[in-house]
Amino acid sequence: MIALVLALVLSQNAARYTPAEARALFNEGNEAYGRQDYATAQSRYEQLIAAGFGGPEVLFNLGTTHLSAGQLGPAMLYLERARRHSSDEDIEANLAVARQRQGDQVVGAETAEPFLQRLAAAIDPQAVGVAFLFTWYLGFALALLAWQRAAGRWPLGLAAAGFLLIGSLLGAGVAVHASVTRSVIESIVIPETVKVRELPGDRARVAFEVHAGLKVRIIEETGRYVRIRLPNALEGWTEKEGLVEL
Repeated sequence: MIALVLALVLSQNAARYTPAEARALFNEGNEAYGRQDYATAQSRYEQLIAAGFGGPEVLFNLGTTHLSAGQLGPAMLYLERARRHSSDEDIEANLAVARQRQGDQVVGAETAEPFLQRLAAAIDPQAVGVAFLFTWYLGFALALLAWQRAAGRWPLGLAAAGFLLIGSLLGAGVAVHASVTRSVIESIVIPETVKVRELPGDRARVAFEVHAGLKVRIIEETGRYVRIRLPNALEGWTEKEGLVEL
């Protein structure tokens, strides 16, 4: 399990549990996992998430518990969610185990996510946004100071240009994160088997099947059907109730 680092998570939301109560639930979940009482462990971690304590440690432990119980759909869901919050090696290791157990070994699948998606995933929008405002403000302040001074204008002007350039790059990063977040909707297949049809509708011909744990991209939605795209670009329509968005 990932080391117990709950201080930040516990301080974010105390609407239902005190920090001591949340820590006790977390420990109960860990103890239940150690006894291979996976149902109890899942219940404790889910209680924490429902109360707003869904940090990467809790998500990782819940995903790992589902993985140990042989429940690939929920395992991939929570491990992928943990991965979006942390680059911990344990998360990547368990994701690799879960992928090996999947029924869908997609032929022609991309070996890595597109560059913009990887860039967006690496960006902390809050931290980068604060840095953008700071550098942008400092750049304009130095530019104004350079304009007001007769002596030493050029060094101040160059410093202002440098900060404004850095601010522009940071702002572009925030824009990329926002754009990818809006346009790329990924989901995990939860049931053991899901039928994918050529068209949206119960009578449409089944083109292929996908299985628990596969990550797909949502392209469009109509009624209770969504068009999905597999990692190898194969597409089809399936009922959205079989998918859970990351």
